[in-house]
Amino acid sequence: MRANPGTLVRLFPLPTFSWLSLSFTLILPLLAVASAADNIQVFFSPNGGCTEAVVANLGRATTSVFVQAYSFTSTPIAKALADAKKRGVDVQVILDKSNITGQYSSADFVAHANIPTYIDSKHAIAHNKIMIIDCKTILTGSFNFTKAAETGNAENLLVIKDEAMAKVYTANWQAHLEHSQAYDSGSTRTAKTANPRK
Repeated sequence: MRANPGTLVRLFPLPTFSWLSLSFTLILPLLAVASAADNIQVFFSPNGGCTEAVVANLGRATTSVFVQAYSFTSTPIAKALADAKKRGVDVQVILDKSNITGQYSSADFVAHANIPTYIDSKHAIAHNKIMIIDCKTILTGSFNFTKAAETGNAENLLVIKDEAMAKVYTANWQAHLEHSQAYDSGSTRTAKTANPRK
């Protein structure tokens, strides 16, 4: 026997709430959390403003920018780092050992901007995506500093303004710098272990 739509509705009545009310029920608590944490900003990709957020925060750097990254090919972010260095900001970058190749790599990309660049070969993968700006602002998340991460990938970026947390991140960055090696641009090998700036 064929059941008509009216029969199905009577047998399985639909909930009284609408999809719109359900959406507000799910979203409003998230908005409340976001507004409560006014020292944290959240961005998503593709095309959700991650690159713009990184560039804007780098543009406000006055003393230091310490970077850990797996890959680095974003031209706007590289330019923002180079501009920060020109302003006298102490800019240093630690990258994964996968950047030691016979071809042009992310390490070359950064080093050619005259930014001290180091390779962390101690780990299976140096997979951090971190920037510590002026020892008070942290940029972190899944977002790689690449064009693909901005335009094609599903990524997230947190901008956290917290000096106490930034100190913890800086200490971890320094620990990785201690066992990293200075990148020798134009060579497939790294230079001898650098004497990292404290």
